[in-house]
This record gives sequence, structure tokens and C-alpha cells, in this order.
Amino acid sequence: MENKRIGIIGGGIMGYGIAIVCLQANFKVIILDKYENSLMNAQKNIEDYFEKSLQKGKISLEKKNILLSNINFTTNLYDFTADYIIEAVPENLKLKQELFTEIEKNNPLSLLASNTSTIPITRIASAIQNPQNMIGIHFFNPAPLMKLVEIIPAEKTSDTTLQKTIEFVNSLQKQGVIVKDSPGFIVNRVARHYYLESLKILEENITDVQTIDNILENCGFKMGAFKLMDLIGVETNHSVTQSLYESYFYEPRFQPSIIQQKKVDAGLFGKKTKAGFYKYD
Repeated sequence: MENKRIGIIGGGIMGYGIAIVCLQANFKVIILDKYENSLMNAQKNIEDYFEKSLQKGKISLEKKNILLSNINFTTNLYDFTADYIIEAVPENLKLKQELFTEIEKNNPLSLLASNTSTIPITRIASAIQNPQNMIGIHFFNPAPLMKLVEIIPAEKTSDTTLQKTIEFVNSLQKQGVIVKDSPGFIVNRVARHYYLESLKILEENITDVQTIDNILENCGFKMGAFKLMDLIGVETNHSVTQSLYESYFYEPRFQPSIIQQKKVDAGLFGKKTKAGFYKYD
């Protein structure tokens, strides 16, 4: 993977987080997003991240400038070319399939990876011409801090694609874990009930948000379920739950919460909107 260019589809929190990780590993990076304001936000967050690293003495000014010179942004699908492409868009199967179908036209030999947290990779790969080039590579939020990366080969993923992905993840100094292509994989299948059971306790008026979070944190979790949903994005967390619920053919234990749906409908997404389950100044 040395001297390869990494392409990232999506300028949201996962997209620019993965970009930071790749830049730190000395890759050149290009981010694609159809919304100019999303790219502007991604650029600002990346610049802020490296400025904080500079202020903390983790990098020099020269290193900061080199890192920022290695990233480009584009809204033009046809200008987007890279050796290894990672998709980080919302959990929508049709959207992901359509994107990869178009991306593949200009990148027929590139390795294609989805950062999906719930959708089986085989389903996404069924829409493209070269499914042997497709794999799942699931980072966790915040990507620059979280060491774990799930690596998910699809039914037709080639051994070459798998091996290059393992090498890529290692080059990022992440801990890659190879998992089978099942909805939710490992972490989101387990973690879903961290959120859902907390929401059920709230729905049944057993206690309040702060108390639930306090109990979870006193049990050893670094962050309570509601604080974590606000950090990730309430709408993102809800979308993941909905996707997993559908992928498991509406298994009741994965049923989304009405309370969470109301937050999404009201546009209360958490820290990004200054209000979710908590309020933020």
C-alpha cells in the first residue's frame, strides 16, 4: 500500500475521521462529497485536529503543513480516482450500491471498501462488475482514537483484496479483526443492546437519562449509552438500529425505539445540533 492514494466517499464525521488516520500514516487522501458545505466542514475539522496536535507538541509546524498538503476535496464524481476507496455514507443499501457502481467506472482496478456498520458486504458488492475487489472495513468513532477495525470479506472477495486490506489496516497502526459477513458483524450486533436496553428503561419510566448513564459509567463503561448516542449522532445511531432490524428480518430484539425516533424527527441529533438527550452550550 506504500505510496497509494486513498479515496474517501463522504465528508461526515466518519469520513474525515478516516481521512485523519490515513494522513497520519502518510497516505495521500481525497474526499468526495456532493455537498460543498460538507467538504468545508470536513476540511475545518481536519485542520483543527492537526492544529490541536501542534499545540500539544505532538507534531511540528512543518509536519502539520505536510499532512494538510496531502489532502484534496472534490464534489465531482468523475475527478475522484484512488487506489483504495473507502465509502462512509449513511446506512442505505441502495445509496451505497449506486455510489460503488459509478465509482467503479473510473476506478476499475481499485480496491473498494465499505465502512458500513450493519449491511452485509455481499449485498453491496452484488451491484458492481468486480465484486472480488470489494471488502468491508469498519472503523469506529472517533476513528483517530479507536484502535479496532473490523475487516469483512464478502462471498466473492479475493484473497488479494483481503491481504492488501490487512496490510492497509496494519499500516494505519490499527487492530484489524477478520469477521464473517453477517449483519452488524461483531461490535454493532453486541453494542446495539447497550443502546436499546437503555432506551427501553427510559421508555418504561424506570429512571432518567442521567441515572442510566451514571450507572453504566460506574460499571466501568467510559461513556453512558445516551452520552455516546449524542456523540455519535442520534440520527446515525437510529439509522444503524433500523438497518440491523431490517437485516435480521424484523427480529423484535432489534426493534428501534420510539423515543429515539422522536429525537430524530425533531432534529435533535446530539452534540452536532447542541441538543439530543442532553443539551450542549
